[in-house]
Amino acid sequence: AGRFFYQRLVEFMASGPMWAYILAHENAIPLWRSLMGPTKVFQARNSVPDSIRGSYGLTDTRNTTHGSDSPASASREIAFFFPEFNEELWYQQEEPQLRRGPVYYNAEERIHCVRRDEDSELS
Repeated sequence: AGRFFYQRLVEFMASGPMWAYILAHENAIPLWRSLMGPTKVFQARNSVPDSIRGSYGLTDTRNTTHGSDSPASASREIAFFFPEFNEELWYQQEEPQLRRGPVYYNAEERIHCVRRDEDSELS
């Protein structure tokens, strides 16, 4: 709030469906930002045309995707979109489990899970 583009951004964000995800990886922020490409669509189209914003962005406000710019921003945004998610508890209990791998995506629950021996027998 308070920035010159705020009203346009809110209108765009409310103009249709959106999906929010929590990405987990040792370097999640720089990796995701690299996939997205530069915030400015013109720059993205010219410097990284195969990036998400280079391919699908319309304007700097309607650039198709968002990614936190720091761990502090990520924590704040995760708390906003997923108020039931306990980040500290996730790091203590679930993150060590995911490091044991291999991991698969459970589309029904929309989360990644660690494949256990009994899971591979079922698929």
